[in-house]
Amino acid sequence: MNCMLIGVLRGSEGLAATKAKTTTSAKAKSRSKAKTKTKKTLVVVESPAKAKTIEKYLGRKYMVRASMGHLRDLPKSQFGIDVEHDFAPKYINIRGKGDLIKALKKDAKNADKIYLASDPDREGEAIAWHLAFILGIDPASDCRIVFNEITKPAIQEAVKHPRSINLDQVDAQQARRMLDRIVGYKLSPLLWRKVRKGLSAGRVQSVTVRLICDREKEIQAFQSEEYWSVGVKLRKGRSAMFQAELTQVDGRKLGVNEEGGKKFALHSEKETTALVEDLSQQDFVVAGVKRSERKRKPSAPFTTSSLQQDAARKLGFTSRKTMMLAQQLYEGIELGRHGATGLITYMRTDSTRISELAQQEAKEFLTESFGESYVPAKPNIYVTGKKAQDAHEAIRPTSLQHTPESLEKYLNKDQLRLYTLVWQRFAASQMTPAVYDTMSVTIGAGSRYQLRAAGSQLKFAGFTKVYAGADATKKEKDVLLPDLAEQDELNLAKTLPQQHFTEPPPRYNDASLVKTLEEKEIGRPSTYAPIIETIQARGYVQRIDKHFQPTELGFVVVDMLETYFKDIVDVKFTANLENELDEIAEGKVGKNQLLREFYGPFEETLEEADKAIGHVELPVEVSNVKCELCGRMMVVKQGRFGKFLACPGFPECRNTKPLLRDTGVKCPKCGGSIVERRTRRGRVFYGCENYPDCDYTTWDTPQKETCEKCGSFLLKHHFKNGRGMLYCSNDACETRIDHPINKELEKMRQRAEAKKKREEEKAAADASAAGNDKQ
Repeated sequence: MNCMLIGVLRGSEGLAATKAKTTTSAKAKSRSKAKTKTKKTLVVVESPAKAKTIEKYLGRKYMVRASMGHLRDLPKSQFGIDVEHDFAPKYINIRGKGDLIKALKKDAKNADKIYLASDPDREGEAIAWHLAFILGIDPASDCRIVFNEITKPAIQEAVKHPRSINLDQVDAQQARRMLDRIVGYKLSPLLWRKVRKGLSAGRVQSVTVRLICDREKEIQAFQSEEYWSVGVKLRKGRSAMFQAELTQVDGRKLGVNEEGGKKFALHSEKETTALVEDLSQQDFVVAGVKRSERKRKPSAPFTTSSLQQDAARKLGFTSRKTMMLAQQLYEGIELGRHGATGLITYMRTDSTRISELAQQEAKEFLTESFGESYVPAKPNIYVTGKKAQDAHEAIRPTSLQHTPESLEKYLNKDQLRLYTLVWQRFAASQMTPAVYDTMSVTIGAGSRYQLRAAGSQLKFAGFTKVYAGADATKKEKDVLLPDLAEQDELNLAKTLPQQHFTEPPPRYNDASLVKTLEEKEIGRPSTYAPIIETIQARGYVQRIDKHFQPTELGFVVVDMLETYFKDIVDVKFTANLENELDEIAEGKVGKNQLLREFYGPFEETLEEADKAIGHVELPVEVSNVKCELCGRMMVVKQGRFGKFLACPGFPECRNTKPLLRDTGVKCPKCGGSIVERRTRRGRVFYGCENYPDCDYTTWDTPQKETCEKCGSFLLKHHFKNGRGMLYCSNDACETRIDHPINKELEKMRQRAEAKKKREEEKAAADASAAGNDKQ
């Protein structure tokens, strides 16, 4: 019995041991399988938002990580280029990126395969090259994938077709970076010694500042000239009145300036009055009628430049804001159950090309939405400029099915406005032209005068059904003329003489500056926004009422550079350098050849300028404000956020105060002057000079004009699209009843209250968290 029990026990022990061995073996196999399963393909992109979207499309076998842009660069503390040894750059890991680099290396070690998926441009190619160095990848291997849009088909297709890193594009980016480093690190110290500490000069930025300075000089030198135009209101029998303009007098065209006697100009009211009296005595007869059909074609889809221009014109966005929003739309927006979705194609492009797949999808969508008459038989093809790199498509929605209306609840206000612009422009580009019936009427008045009237009526909407056009803020209005024929007699109802003055060329705004940079081939689409931001940050240019004006510092630096460094601020020289960078990217020119040709003459000029230039004194603008600490008259200084008052006794006296520009309007509360002030973030507002005793403030610009009804001063409200609206500052005035400004002011009030509430809730939450930490 005992023997049997011992046998059973021993048998059970053996069984347990066998089971334990089996379990251990199973666990080992399980761990082995788990290890095998953890081997994934690593995809490295630039931004976390993009990583999140792409990981969703690729699935579990992939892990997608973000490099957060560049991980290596030239050192900030030194020149970083070995000129003596073929311009060898000294790259170092960027400070603060150590933990990120360590994490990427760890992921790379555990990965079965690595793909570098930085942006599809030269900058992205250089980032991939630096990543290859850090992660120990051979740049000649198939490690690089590119895509123009973040959609599932585009991502999956890109993974199927990896390629090697394009070293020519990398060299082009390196050459640009090194040229900028040479100019910045060699020229800036000269400005410190000769002008003042803290200044810097850039290769492309300096040319941009010169353009703005040259435009300001034109404006200052401009002599305005008075001239008059003459319009008339006519009618045929009992028909509606229509307007005609005087175009010829005694066979000469009416114009602003006389050119060798070919043009006739009216320069004074006396001269115009005499002509109008004579014109009024004449018989008006239709001399000719021309009817025709005019077709207006749609604009090409957006490039980086045209997107920035249209967003500035129509939405009032700065170039920086446009590119920031476009980046968000490209990288992906959370669309409810659909998750993060890329909504537009890559936003840094100078091409107007559209893929056949996108053309076909647009054709189907537009046919279904508007009908066959709105879709051309063959897709519209747009010519890309000679200098365009044409690396990828124009900016377009990833799918027209994502209509602005369907995305309204997922996008914030500004994202929606920009997306709507992109969607409408692309949809319009694939539609038929708008057709207008036009009528041009020539009218004779006696033997001396000829007038012209023009009418047009929309016959077929075509692309204007969705998009007004690049330069239009709203759709064209019909201008109707009565049914006229030759020899019809017309009756004069009214004469409309109007005084004008020739105007100087306008200052650059975001749209016109970007357009000029593109036309003159200065920089590339991806550099426009950083250029504009940099020249403002350095105090060379300031944005006033959405227009750029040079500061005194900007004038001084540009004048000095023009005298001693003509090439640096020469438009053609800078454009030629851009062309040479393009040739490096195409493998036609060597990087070091370009750097040698630039560096030698530049170094010689630098030495000569250092000897020739004495210390440059910046002009000092003395104010009428006395320093309350030492009694000196304070001077106007230029800072990062604009002008301010400072004591000239620095460093003994360090007193500073904001520069308050008097608007010339009296405060309705206390009778003090209303002055211009700025918030901490530099936004302009207006308040009483007697603050804090008087708390009157307004965001809108006080005007010297007064209300016809109550005599209060007027305010001008500026909308984001640049439009202005005048209204009476007196809330109780009868002109304010049902005035459109009331809704706008109520919206502003609600936004301000909501912001204040959020700040109070955040402060309460922070205080609560701090209390819990103490406990």
